[in-house]
Amino acid sequence: MPSTVVTTTTTIGVELLATPRNNTASRYVTLKSTPKKVADPTDDHFFWSYTEEPHRTRRQSIIKAHPEVTKLCGPEPLTKYVVVAVVTLQIACAYLLKDTAIISWPFLLTAYIIGATANQNLFLAIHEISHNLAFKSPTANRLIAVFANLPIGIPYSAAFRPYHLTHHKSLGVDGLDTDLPTSLEALFLDSVLGKAFFCTFQILFYAIRPMLIYKLPITRIHLFNMAVQLAFDYLLIYYLGGRALAYLIMSSFLAGSLHPCAGHFIAEHYLFDKPSLPFRTEDKDSPALAAPVPETFSYYGPLNLLTYNVGLHNEHHDFPAIPWTRLPALHEIAKEFYQDLPHHKSWVWVIWQFVWDKEVGLWCRVKRKEGGRKVGFGEGWREEELGANEREGAKIPGVK
Repeated sequence: MPSTVVTTTTTIGVELLATPRNNTASRYVTLKSTPKKVADPTDDHFFWSYTEEPHRTRRQSIIKAHPEVTKLCGPEPLTKYVVVAVVTLQIACAYLLKDTAIISWPFLLTAYIIGATANQNLFLAIHEISHNLAFKSPTANRLIAVFANLPIGIPYSAAFRPYHLTHHKSLGVDGLDTDLPTSLEALFLDSVLGKAFFCTFQILFYAIRPMLIYKLPITRIHLFNMAVQLAFDYLLIYYLGGRALAYLIMSSFLAGSLHPCAGHFIAEHYLFDKPSLPFRTEDKDSPALAAPVPETFSYYGPLNLLTYNVGLHNEHHDFPAIPWTRLPALHEIAKEFYQDLPHHKSWVWVIWQFVWDKEVGLWCRVKRKEGGRKVGFGEGWREEELGANEREGAKIPGVK
């Protein structure tokens, strides 16, 4: 897709690069002169930032301009009913396919069209629940996450939560944000075939990478998640046979592979219109730092109906305590903060461009060396940053 590049040069020698791809103006800042070499980041092609992540500042600005948005925070009762419906659908499909050959069109098409879509929905239900947005009670949220995990076939809901909350608390922080690709991944997959491989097997990268970056302490909820999942898998094989479990596992794999809904994994934080030079400077007082590279991108298309509005990703990172049903209301209330941000119009096009565009790849992520911390290591977290409050009975903003 062609794009028009408009540049303006300021008197201080900083070049402002506005690239209106997807008919939206994105504003990037890069040094016009050759950037100084820094010793901290390794010699790679990531975009290193020395500013804090943008969401806290924008959240504060939105609350100042529209204090009523805090009333949108708090659990969404509809979530638990959607979870039960989708879990029931997947178990029903597994039952209906228990005598169907795995290598057959009915099995494969059902797994791709229904199963992958349903399990992607459950992935994102667990994402939503990780912010305590299904129930007021933290314990109830942990339990329904384990229940939503059942058709996925592999226990992961308990481990996902601390990694994901750390992603919010430490967005882009090297060594903490496990959503970031490693230099090794970016180096070896820096080709059309490599990126196609990554998109095909990205569910495995997202499952394995966090454990290689840092390990979580095993807690009772982790053990409970594993015990319940293994018991469910055993009963499924015992009563319905191995093909029923194979359907669920295949659905999970396809949900994170070359599937339209899987485009959100790439669309959320990869740079598609990037600065012409990597952002590197030792001068932390540089005026260029006043306009950091955007690092979160929203999608406003129809697939949000199937994915808990995860496409409204800037809105979600700004206010993780607002549930999926109220994110469109947040967007409308604070529209002046969102309407000019770069965004995607198609997740399918995101995957296609990511694979074929030589200027886009795993290097196209913003990283920072400082800030953030691990969540779930005894330090606790604040509800205005990450979601509804962790402490039993504590006040949740917007909930009486």
